[in-house]
Amino acid sequence: MKNKILAPSLLSADFGNLKDALKLCEEKKAGFIHVDVMDGKFVPQISYGQPVVKSIRKYTDIPFDVHLMVEHPEDMVDSFAEAGADWITFHQESTVHIDRLINHIHDLGKKAGISIVPSTPVSFIKEVLPLVDLVLVMAVNPGFGGQKLIPYCVDKIAELDSIRKEKGYKYLISVDGGINNETVNSALDGGVDVVVSGSAFFNGSFKWEA
Repeated sequence: MKNKILAPSLLSADFGNLKDALKLCEEKKAGFIHVDVMDGKFVPQISYGQPVVKSIRKYTDIPFDVHLMVEHPEDMVDSFAEAGADWITFHQESTVHIDRLINHIHDLGKKAGISIVPSTPVSFIKEVLPLVDLVLVMAVNPGFGGQKLIPYCVDKIAELDSIRKEKGYKYLISVDGGINNETVNSALDGGVDVVVSGSAFFNGSFKWEA
């Protein structure tokens, strides 16, 4: 797992004790904190918003990757950038003017990521791959923690890695959903750089060697 980045997902942490959750992330040498923002529309659940991100920002220097699982993410990027996001990742399926939004995130001085749900092919984002800093492959249908990885999503990781090598692109490949001791190796073999783990990380079952 050398040169790979662990990104614990706060969605599976104890919301009443996020300070200690962040301390655990530091102890486990996490490279990112994955912050899932859910609006109850793009996905069924509601998680937390800008005030929570702002309140926990002071407890760690680990970069926050704020994953906007929301409709119209363009309405939220400024406020999350202000709240302390370092990376802002939004969904291809949630907005029309993707190119404009990527450039706006960069204008805010932040890294821009794009995410695709399991049913969205890599071809839907090929035009913006030269622009983004990160591509997040959802390996489950987003909105709930503790789901099982959908195997065909691993093929998309390998496809993104192949495109990156062929074109000389610089984006990181991230995977989120169903990552545990049994599934992580297939994602790593596919070429993933950032491993998001929620339930398995916070219940202590996920073994990670930094």
